Amino acid sequence: MRVLLVEPRTPDTFWSFRNALPFVGKRASNPPLGLLTLAGLLPREWELKVVDLNCRPLPAVDVRWADYVLVSAMLAQRDSLLEVIRTCRAAGKPMIGGGPLFTAEAADNPGVDHVVVGEAEETAAALAADMEAGCVRPLYEAPRYPDLSLTPLPRWDLIDLREYATMSVQSCRGCPFDCEFCDVVALNGHKPRYKTPARFLAELDALRERGWRGQTFLVDDNFVGDPRRCKELLRAMIGWRRATGARMTFLTEASVNMAEDSELLQLMVEAGFKKVFLGIETPSTESLQECHKMQNLRGDLPTAVRRIQHAGLEVMGGFIVGFDSDRPDIFQRQFEFIQNAGVVTAMVGMLQAIPRSRLYRRLAGEGRLLGDGGGDNTKATFNFEPKLDREFLIENYRLLMRRLYEPNAYYRRVRILLENHRALGPRAHLSRSDLRALVKSLWCMGIRERGRRAYWRFLTSTLVRHPDRMGLAVTLAITGRHFRIVAEAL
Repeated sequence: MRVLLVEPRTPDTFWSFRNALPFVGKRASNPPLGLLTLAGLLPREWELKVVDLNCRPLPAVDVRWADYVLVSAMLAQRDSLLEVIRTCRAAGKPMIGGGPLFTAEAADNPGVDHVVVGEAEETAAALAADMEAGCVRPLYEAPRYPDLSLTPLPRWDLIDLREYATMSVQSCRGCPFDCEFCDVVALNGHKPRYKTPARFLAELDALRERGWRGQTFLVDDNFVGDPRRCKELLRAMIGWRRATGARMTFLTEASVNMAEDSELLQLMVEAGFKKVFLGIETPSTESLQECHKMQNLRGDLPTAVRRIQHAGLEVMGGFIVGFDSDRPDIFQRQFEFIQNAGVVTAMVGMLQAIPRSRLYRRLAGEGRLLGDGGGDNTKATFNFEPKLDREFLIENYRLLMRRLYEPNAYYRRVRILLENHRALGPRAHLSRSDLRALVKSLWCMGIRERGRRAYWRFLTSTLVRHPDRMGLAVTLAITGRHFRIVAEAL
Protein backbone atom coordinates (compact mmCIF):
# COMPACT_ATOMS: atom_id res chain seq x y z
CA MET A 1 0.00 0.00 0.00
CA ARG A 2 1.35 3.39 -1.04
CA VAL A 3 0.00 6.29 1.04
CA LEU A 4 0.67 10.00 0.58
CA LEU A 5 0.15 12.14 3.72
CA VAL A 6 -0.36 15.83 2.93
CA GLU A 7 -0.19 18.81 5.29
CA PRO A 8 -2.02 21.83 3.76
CA ARG A 9 -0.34 25.21 3.78
CA THR A 10 -0.92 27.48 6.76
CA PRO A 11 -1.82 31.02 5.62
CA ASP A 12 0.61 33.87 6.14
CA THR A 13 -0.59 34.90 9.57
CA PHE A 14 0.72 35.63 13.04
CA TRP A 15 1.90 32.11 13.90
CA SER A 16 3.26 31.15 10.47
CA PHE A 17 6.46 33.19 11.12
CA ARG A 18 6.78 33.25 7.33
CA ASN A 19 8.65 36.56 7.35
CA ALA A 20 11.12 35.39 10.01
CA LEU A 21 12.01 31.96 8.60
CA PRO A 22 14.39 33.24 5.85
CA PHE A 23 16.61 34.74 8.58
CA VAL A 24 17.32 31.26 9.98
CA GLY A 25 17.25 29.42 6.64
CA LYS A 26 14.13 27.36 7.42
CA ARG A 27 11.10 26.52 5.29
CA ALA A 28 8.44 26.14 7.99
CA SER A 29 7.91 26.87 11.65
CA ASN A 30 6.67 23.48 12.90
CA PRO A 31 6.41 19.97 11.44
CA PRO A 32 3.04 18.23 10.79
CA LEU A 33 2.97 16.33 14.09
CA GLY A 34 -0.55 14.99 13.55
CA LEU A 35 0.38 13.34 10.26
CA LEU A 36 3.66 11.98 11.62
CA THR A 37 1.77 10.46 14.57
CA LEU A 38 -0.86 8.97 12.26
CA ALA A 39 1.94 7.52 10.13
CA GLY A 40 3.16 5.68 13.24
CA LEU A 41 -0.26 4.00 13.50
CA LEU A 42 -0.18 2.65 9.94
CA PRO A 43 1.37 -0.74 9.04
CA ARG A 44 5.16 -0.59 8.93
CA GLU A 45 5.31 -2.50 5.65
CA TRP A 46 3.37 0.23 3.83
CA GLU A 47 5.22 2.81 1.73
CA LEU A 48 4.59 6.29 3.12
CA LYS A 49 5.47 9.77 1.92
CA VAL A 50 4.80 13.05 3.75
CA VAL A 51 4.46 16.31 1.81
CA ASP A 52 4.23 19.49 3.86
CA LEU A 53 2.92 22.28 1.64
CA ASN A 54 4.53 24.78 4.02
CA CYS A 55 7.86 23.50 2.70
CA ARG A 56 7.15 22.74 -0.99
CA PRO A 57 4.34 22.41 -3.55
CA LEU A 58 2.52 19.10 -3.96
CA PRO A 59 4.45 17.07 -6.58
CA ALA A 60 2.21 15.59 -9.28
CA VAL A 61 4.46 12.53 -9.37
CA ASP A 62 3.71 11.82 -5.69
CA VAL A 63 -0.04 12.10 -6.29
CA ARG A 64 0.19 9.63 -9.21
CA TRP A 65 2.28 7.28 -7.03
CA ALA A 66 -0.24 7.06 -4.20
CA ASP A 67 -3.02 4.52 -3.69
CA TYR A 68 -4.60 6.85 -1.10
CA VAL A 69 -4.05 10.47 -0.08
CA LEU A 70 -4.48 11.27 3.62
CA VAL A 71 -4.84 14.90 4.64
CA SER A 72 -5.11 16.50 8.09
CA ALA A 73 -6.31 20.09 8.35
CA MET A 74 -7.24 22.89 10.73
CA LEU A 75 -9.90 25.49 9.96
CA ALA A 76 -7.28 28.07 8.97
CA GLN A 77 -5.93 25.68 6.30
CA ARG A 78 -9.23 25.29 4.46
CA ASP A 79 -8.25 27.21 1.30
CA SER A 80 -5.09 25.14 0.84
CA LEU A 81 -7.03 21.95 1.57
CA LEU A 82 -9.50 22.75 -1.22
CA GLU A 83 -6.60 23.05 -3.68
CA VAL A 84 -5.27 19.66 -2.58
CA ILE A 85 -8.73 18.13 -3.04
CA ARG A 86 -9.01 19.53 -6.57
CA THR A 87 -5.57 18.18 -7.49
CA CYS A 88 -6.24 14.69 -6.13
CA ARG A 89 -9.72 14.48 -7.64
CA ALA A 90 -8.29 15.40 -11.04
CA ALA A 91 -5.83 12.50 -10.63
CA GLY A 92 -8.60 10.12 -9.55
CA LYS A 93 -7.09 9.46 -6.13
CA PRO A 94 -9.30 8.55 -3.13
CA MET A 95 -8.88 10.95 -0.23
CA ILE A 96 -9.21 10.46 3.53
CA GLY A 97 -9.51 13.58 5.69
CA GLY A 98 -8.99 14.12 9.41
CA GLY A 99 -8.09 16.82 11.91
CA PRO A 100 -10.07 19.61 13.60
CA LEU A 101 -11.57 20.86 10.32
CA PHE A 102 -13.54 17.66 9.77
CA THR A 103 -16.72 16.75 11.65
CA ALA A 104 -19.26 13.93 11.36
CA GLU A 105 -21.69 16.29 9.64
CA ALA A 106 -21.84 15.56 5.91
CA ALA A 107 -22.52 19.22 5.18
CA ASP A 108 -19.13 20.14 6.66
CA ASN A 109 -17.16 17.83 4.35
CA PRO A 110 -15.14 20.01 1.95
CA GLY A 111 -15.01 17.24 -0.65
CA VAL A 112 -12.94 14.26 0.51
CA ASP A 113 -14.20 10.70 0.00
CA HIS A 114 -13.74 9.49 3.57
CA VAL A 115 -13.61 11.27 6.94
CA VAL A 116 -11.96 10.37 10.26
CA VAL A 117 -13.43 12.30 13.20
CA GLY A 118 -11.66 12.56 16.54
CA GLU A 119 -8.37 11.10 17.72
CA ALA A 120 -7.09 8.26 15.52
CA GLU A 121 -5.47 5.88 18.03
CA GLU A 122 -8.52 3.56 18.19
CA THR A 123 -9.75 3.98 14.62
CA ALA A 124 -6.52 3.65 12.62
CA ALA A 125 -6.41 -0.18 12.67
CA ALA A 126 -9.92 -0.51 11.19
CA LEU A 127 -9.17 2.20 8.64
CA ALA A 128 -5.94 0.49 7.57
CA ALA A 129 -7.68 -2.89 7.21
CA ASP A 130 -10.41 -1.35 5.07
CA MET A 131 -7.83 0.44 2.92
CA GLU A 132 -6.10 -2.85 2.21
CA ALA A 133 -9.45 -4.50 1.42
CA GLY A 134 -10.49 -1.61 -0.82
CA CYS A 135 -13.72 -0.97 1.09
CA VAL A 136 -13.12 2.23 3.05
CA ARG A 137 -16.25 3.53 4.81
CA PRO A 138 -17.40 7.15 4.44
CA LEU A 139 -16.98 7.88 8.17
CA TYR A 140 -14.77 6.67 11.02
CA GLU A 141 -15.51 8.23 14.38
CA ALA A 142 -13.43 7.80 17.55
CA PRO A 143 -15.56 6.06 20.20
CA ARG A 144 -13.97 8.00 23.09
CA TYR A 145 -10.94 10.00 24.12
CA PRO A 146 -8.17 7.37 23.92
CA ASP A 147 -5.50 6.52 26.44
CA LEU A 148 -2.28 8.15 25.22
CA SER A 149 -0.37 4.92 25.89
CA LEU A 150 -1.79 3.95 22.46
CA THR A 151 -0.05 6.86 20.76
CA PRO A 152 2.99 5.77 18.71
CA LEU A 153 6.27 7.58 18.30
CA PRO A 154 5.99 10.12 15.47
CA ARG A 155 7.64 8.99 12.20
CA TRP A 156 10.42 11.58 12.19
CA ASP A 157 12.14 9.61 9.43
CA LEU A 158 9.50 10.80 6.94
CA ILE A 159 10.60 14.48 7.07
CA ASP A 160 13.81 16.48 6.93
CA LEU A 161 14.17 18.05 10.37
CA ARG A 162 16.51 20.70 8.96
CA GLU A 163 13.60 22.36 7.17
CA TYR A 164 11.91 23.37 10.43
CA ALA A 165 12.66 26.11 12.95
CA THR A 166 11.01 24.22 15.82
CA MET A 167 10.12 20.59 16.49
CA SER A 168 6.76 19.59 18.00
CA VAL A 169 5.93 16.95 20.60
CA GLN A 170 2.93 16.35 22.84
CA SER A 171 2.77 15.22 26.46
CA CYS A 172 -0.96 15.58 27.14
CA ARG A 173 -4.35 16.37 25.62
CA GLY A 174 -7.38 18.04 27.15
CA CYS A 175 -7.96 21.00 29.45
CA PRO A 176 -9.74 21.29 32.83
CA PHE A 177 -11.17 24.71 31.95
CA ASP A 178 -14.11 25.39 29.65
CA CYS A 179 -13.73 28.89 28.21
CA GLU A 180 -16.79 29.71 26.12
CA PHE A 181 -14.90 30.62 22.93
CA CYS A 182 -12.61 27.56 22.94
CA ASP A 183 -13.23 24.17 21.28
CA VAL A 184 -10.49 22.21 23.09
CA VAL A 185 -12.86 20.49 25.53
CA ALA A 186 -15.11 19.38 22.65
CA LEU A 187 -12.11 18.09 20.70
CA ASN A 188 -9.92 16.57 23.41
CA GLY A 189 -11.94 16.41 26.62
CA HIS A 190 -12.20 18.12 29.97
CA LYS A 191 -9.78 15.84 31.83
CA PRO A 192 -6.10 16.16 30.84
CA ARG A 193 -4.66 12.85 29.61
CA TYR A 194 -0.88 12.55 30.02
CA LYS A 195 1.63 10.20 28.47
CA THR A 196 3.77 8.47 31.06
CA PRO A 197 7.11 10.19 31.64
CA ALA A 198 8.96 7.20 30.15
CA ARG A 199 6.77 7.27 27.05
CA PHE A 200 7.22 11.01 26.56
CA LEU A 201 10.98 10.85 27.10
CA ALA A 202 11.13 8.21 24.36
CA GLU A 203 9.82 10.88 21.96
CA LEU A 204 12.46 13.36 23.07
CA ASP A 205 15.12 10.68 22.73
CA ALA A 206 13.97 9.89 19.20
CA LEU A 207 14.47 13.55 18.29
CA ARG A 208 17.82 13.76 20.09
CA GLU A 209 19.09 10.66 18.31
CA ARG A 210 18.23 12.27 14.98
CA GLY A 211 20.45 15.21 15.92
CA TRP A 212 17.86 17.75 17.05
CA ARG A 213 19.27 20.32 19.48
CA GLY A 214 17.00 23.28 19.02
CA GLN A 215 13.69 24.63 20.25
CA THR A 216 10.92 22.09 20.84
CA PHE A 217 7.24 23.00 21.18
CA LEU A 218 5.05 20.94 23.52
CA VAL A 219 1.75 21.42 21.69
CA ASP A 220 -0.38 20.48 24.69
CA ASP A 221 -3.80 22.04 25.14
CA ASN A 222 -2.75 23.05 28.66
CA PHE A 223 0.62 21.76 29.84
CA VAL A 224 -0.20 22.49 33.50
CA GLY A 225 -3.76 21.15 33.35
CA ASP A 226 -2.97 18.54 36.00
CA PRO A 227 -0.21 20.09 38.17
CA ARG A 228 0.67 16.81 39.90
CA ARG A 229 1.17 14.89 36.64
CA CYS A 230 2.93 17.90 35.14
CA LYS A 231 5.50 18.04 37.96
CA GLU A 232 6.10 14.31 37.67
CA LEU A 233 6.86 14.78 33.98
CA LEU A 234 9.11 17.79 34.62
CA ARG A 235 11.22 15.90 37.19
CA ALA A 236 11.67 13.12 34.65
CA MET A 237 12.70 15.65 31.99
CA ILE A 238 15.29 17.16 34.36
CA GLY A 239 16.77 13.71 35.01
CA TRP A 240 16.78 12.95 31.29
CA ARG A 241 18.65 16.18 30.51
CA ARG A 242 21.31 15.37 33.06
CA ALA A 243 21.68 11.77 31.90
CA THR A 244 21.84 12.51 28.16
CA GLY A 245 23.35 15.99 28.00
CA ALA A 246 20.46 17.00 25.74
CA ARG A 247 20.55 20.61 24.60
CA MET A 248 16.94 21.13 23.54
CA THR A 249 14.93 24.01 24.93
CA PHE A 250 11.15 24.01 25.24
CA LEU A 251 8.07 26.18 24.94
CA THR A 252 4.45 25.28 25.55
CA GLU A 253 0.88 26.49 26.13
CA ALA A 254 -0.55 26.78 29.62
CA SER A 255 -2.99 28.71 31.80
CA VAL A 256 -2.29 31.81 33.88
CA ASN A 257 -2.88 29.98 37.17
CA MET A 258 0.61 28.45 36.79
CA ALA A 259 1.91 31.71 38.28
CA GLU A 260 0.53 30.63 41.66
CA ASP A 261 2.84 27.59 41.86
CA SER A 262 6.47 28.59 42.42
CA GLU A 263 7.64 24.97 42.50
CA LEU A 264 6.08 24.34 39.09
CA LEU A 265 7.78 27.41 37.63
CA GLN A 266 11.16 26.37 39.03
CA LEU A 267 10.81 22.83 37.62
CA MET A 268 9.84 24.14 34.18
CA VAL A 269 12.90 26.40 34.02
CA GLU A 270 15.20 23.65 35.26
CA ALA A 271 13.78 21.27 32.63
CA GLY A 272 14.72 23.72 29.88
CA PHE A 273 11.52 25.66 29.23
CA LYS A 274 12.14 29.18 27.92
CA LYS A 275 8.69 30.39 26.83
CA VAL A 276 5.05 29.83 27.65
CA PHE A 277 1.97 30.95 25.74
CA LEU A 278 -0.86 32.08 28.02
CA GLY A 279 -4.46 32.85 27.18
CA ILE A 280 -4.59 36.22 28.94
CA GLU A 281 -7.45 37.38 26.67
CA THR A 282 -8.42 40.75 28.18
CA PRO A 283 -7.88 43.14 31.09
CA SER A 284 -11.69 43.51 31.32
CA THR A 285 -13.09 41.66 34.33
CA GLU A 286 -16.57 41.76 32.80
CA SER A 287 -15.37 40.13 29.58
CA LEU A 288 -13.46 37.42 31.47
CA GLN A 289 -16.61 36.63 33.40
CA GLU A 290 -18.63 36.60 30.18
CA CYS A 291 -16.39 33.99 28.52
CA HIS A 292 -16.08 32.00 31.76
CA LYS A 293 -12.31 32.47 31.95
CA MET A 294 -12.49 32.16 35.71
CA GLN A 295 -8.85 31.09 36.19
CA ASN A 296 -7.82 34.58 35.04
CA LEU A 297 -9.90 36.18 37.78
CA ARG A 298 -8.11 34.56 40.72
CA GLY A 299 -5.46 37.26 41.02
CA ASP A 300 -3.90 40.29 39.40
CA LEU A 301 -2.99 39.50 35.77
CA PRO A 302 0.00 41.90 35.45
CA THR A 303 1.44 40.46 38.68
CA ALA A 304 1.01 36.92 37.36
CA VAL A 305 2.86 37.80 34.15
CA ARG A 306 5.74 39.41 36.05
CA ARG A 307 5.98 36.43 38.41
CA ILE A 308 6.35 34.03 35.48
CA GLN A 309 8.89 36.30 33.76
CA HIS A 310 10.90 36.66 36.96
CA ALA A 311 10.99 32.88 37.30
CA GLY A 312 12.82 32.72 33.95
CA LEU A 313 10.06 32.24 31.35
CA GLU A 314 9.15 34.60 28.53
CA VAL A 315 5.38 35.10 28.45
CA MET A 316 3.70 35.05 25.05
CA GLY A 317 0.08 36.12 25.29
CA GLY A 318 -3.19 35.58 23.48
CA PHE A 319 -5.65 38.51 23.62
CA ILE A 320 -9.18 38.91 22.29
CA VAL A 321 -11.36 41.91 21.44
CA GLY A 322 -15.03 41.81 20.50
CA PHE A 323 -16.66 40.37 23.61
CA ASP A 324 -20.22 41.52 24.29
CA SER A 325 -18.97 43.09 27.52
CA ASP A 326 -16.20 45.09 25.83
CA ARG A 327 -16.49 48.86 25.98
CA PRO A 328 -15.13 51.32 23.40
CA ASP A 329 -11.96 51.88 25.47
CA ILE A 330 -10.96 48.18 25.27
CA PHE A 331 -8.32 48.83 22.59
CA GLN A 332 -6.47 51.38 24.70
CA ARG A 333 -6.74 49.11 27.74
CA GLN A 334 -5.32 46.18 25.77
CA PHE A 335 -2.44 48.30 24.48
CA GLU A 336 -1.53 49.57 27.94
CA PHE A 337 -1.71 46.11 29.50
CA ILE A 338 0.48 44.51 26.83
CA GLN A 339 3.03 47.32 26.90
CA ASN A 340 3.31 47.62 30.67
CA ALA A 341 3.48 43.85 31.24
CA GLY A 342 6.22 43.38 28.63
CA VAL A 343 4.28 40.74 26.68
CA VAL A 344 6.48 40.97 23.61
CA THR A 345 4.69 38.35 21.54
CA ALA A 346 1.08 39.48 21.84
CA MET A 347 -1.36 37.72 19.53
CA VAL A 348 -4.43 39.93 19.55
CA GLY A 349 -7.39 38.47 17.70
CA MET A 350 -10.98 39.31 16.94
CA LEU A 351 -13.38 37.05 18.78
CA GLN A 352 -14.47 34.15 16.56
CA ALA A 353 -17.29 31.68 17.14
CA ILE A 354 -15.51 28.38 16.45
CA PRO A 355 -17.69 25.40 15.54
CA ARG A 356 -17.97 23.00 18.52
CA SER A 357 -17.44 25.85 21.03
CA ARG A 358 -20.11 26.89 23.52
CA LEU A 359 -19.91 30.41 22.09
CA TYR A 360 -20.88 29.08 18.66
CA ARG A 361 -23.92 27.32 20.10
CA ARG A 362 -24.97 30.39 22.10
CA LEU A 363 -24.70 32.78 19.17
CA ALA A 364 -26.50 30.32 16.90
CA GLY A 365 -29.34 30.27 19.42
CA GLU A 366 -29.38 34.07 19.44
CA GLY A 367 -29.45 34.23 15.65
CA ARG A 368 -26.17 36.17 15.49
CA LEU A 369 -23.98 33.82 13.44
CA LEU A 370 -22.84 35.07 10.03
CA GLY A 371 -20.90 31.98 8.92
CA ASP A 372 -18.54 29.30 10.16
CA GLY A 373 -15.44 31.51 10.10
CA GLY A 374 -12.04 30.69 8.70
CA GLY A 375 -10.31 29.65 11.91
CA ASP A 376 -7.95 32.65 11.85
CA ASN A 377 -8.90 35.33 14.35
CA THR A 378 -6.22 37.77 13.14
CA LYS A 379 -7.88 38.67 9.83
CA ALA A 380 -9.97 41.60 11.10
CA THR A 381 -13.26 39.84 10.44
CA PHE A 382 -16.16 38.59 12.54
CA ASN A 383 -18.31 35.53 11.88
CA PHE A 384 -21.08 36.85 14.13
CA GLU A 385 -22.86 40.11 14.81
CA PRO A 386 -20.99 41.89 17.67
CA LYS A 387 -22.57 44.22 20.22
CA LEU A 388 -20.20 47.11 19.50
CA ASP A 389 -20.28 48.63 16.01
CA ARG A 390 -18.60 46.23 13.55
CA GLU A 391 -16.66 48.88 11.62
CA PHE A 392 -15.51 50.52 14.85
CA LEU A 393 -14.14 47.18 16.08
CA ILE A 394 -12.39 46.31 12.81
CA GLU A 395 -10.78 49.73 12.34
CA ASN A 396 -9.58 49.95 15.94
CA TYR A 397 -8.30 46.38 15.84
CA ARG A 398 -6.12 47.25 12.86
CA LEU A 399 -4.85 50.36 14.63
CA LEU A 400 -4.09 48.40 17.79
CA MET A 401 -2.05 45.80 15.92
CA ARG A 402 -0.04 48.46 14.11
CA ARG A 403 0.59 50.37 17.36
CA LEU A 404 1.77 47.21 19.12
CA TYR A 405 4.29 46.29 16.43
CA GLU A 406 5.50 49.76 15.50
CA PRO A 407 9.29 49.56 16.21
CA ASN A 408 9.47 51.95 19.17
CA ALA A 409 6.53 50.37 21.01
CA TYR A 410 7.73 46.86 20.27
CA TYR A 411 11.31 47.43 21.42
CA ARG A 412 10.00 49.12 24.58
CA ARG A 413 8.16 45.87 25.43
CA VAL A 414 11.33 43.87 24.86
CA ARG A 415 13.24 46.15 27.24
CA ILE A 416 10.56 45.67 29.90
CA LEU A 417 10.78 41.91 29.41
CA LEU A 418 14.55 41.97 29.78
CA GLU A 419 14.21 43.94 33.02
CA ASN A 420 11.58 41.55 34.46
CA HIS A 421 13.02 38.30 33.15
CA ARG A 422 15.78 36.29 34.83
CA ALA A 423 18.01 34.22 32.55
CA LEU A 424 17.87 30.88 34.38
CA GLY A 425 17.98 27.24 33.38
CA PRO A 426 19.97 25.54 30.59
CA ARG A 427 21.39 27.82 27.93
CA ALA A 428 19.96 27.61 24.41
CA HIS A 429 22.15 25.97 21.78
CA LEU A 430 23.79 28.52 19.45
CA SER A 431 23.75 27.24 15.87
CA ARG A 432 25.02 28.41 12.50
CA SER A 433 21.50 29.51 11.61
CA ASP A 434 21.52 31.79 14.67
CA LEU A 435 24.70 33.49 13.46
CA ARG A 436 23.22 33.75 9.96
CA ALA A 437 20.11 35.34 11.43
CA LEU A 438 22.21 37.96 13.25
CA VAL A 439 24.03 38.99 10.07
CA LYS A 440 20.79 39.17 8.06
CA SER A 441 19.04 41.19 10.75
CA LEU A 442 21.90 43.72 10.88
CA TRP A 443 21.58 44.26 7.14
CA CYS A 444 17.81 44.08 6.82
CA MET A 445 16.58 45.92 9.91
CA GLY A 446 19.72 47.93 10.64
CA ILE A 447 20.41 49.30 7.14
CA ARG A 448 17.77 48.53 4.53
CA GLU A 449 14.38 49.00 6.19
CA ARG A 450 12.58 51.74 8.07
CA GLY A 451 12.85 51.62 11.85
CA ARG A 452 16.66 51.51 11.60
CA ARG A 453 17.25 54.05 14.36
CA ALA A 454 14.94 52.24 16.78
CA TYR A 455 16.68 48.95 15.93
CA TRP A 456 20.17 50.29 16.63
CA ARG A 457 19.06 52.05 19.83
CA PHE A 458 17.54 48.76 20.97
CA LEU A 459 20.66 46.71 20.23
CA THR A 460 22.93 49.30 21.82
CA SER A 461 20.88 49.52 25.02
CA THR A 462 20.74 45.72 25.22
CA LEU A 463 24.49 45.48 24.78
CA VAL A 464 25.00 47.98 27.61
CA ARG A 465 22.36 46.73 30.06
CA HIS A 466 21.95 43.04 29.18
CA PRO A 467 24.98 41.88 27.18
CA ASP A 468 24.21 38.25 28.00
CA ARG A 469 20.78 38.58 26.33
CA MET A 470 21.90 39.66 22.86
CA GLY A 471 20.82 36.35 21.33
CA LEU A 472 17.32 36.70 22.74
CA ALA A 473 17.19 40.36 21.72
CA VAL A 474 18.08 39.62 18.08
CA THR A 475 15.58 36.76 17.95
CA LEU A 476 12.81 39.01 19.24
CA ALA A 477 13.78 41.76 16.78
CA ILE A 478 13.43 39.30 13.89
CA THR A 479 10.07 37.94 15.04
CA GLY A 480 8.90 41.50 15.68
CA ARG A 481 9.56 42.30 12.03
CA HIS A 482 7.34 39.37 11.04
CA PHE A 483 4.54 40.56 13.32
CA ARG A 484 4.90 44.10 11.96
CA ILE A 485 4.46 42.90 8.36
CA VAL A 486 1.39 40.89 9.36
CA ALA A 487 -0.09 43.87 11.22
CA GLU A 488 0.49 46.29 8.34
CA ALA A 489 -1.24 43.87 5.92
CA LEU A 490 -4.49 43.81 7.92
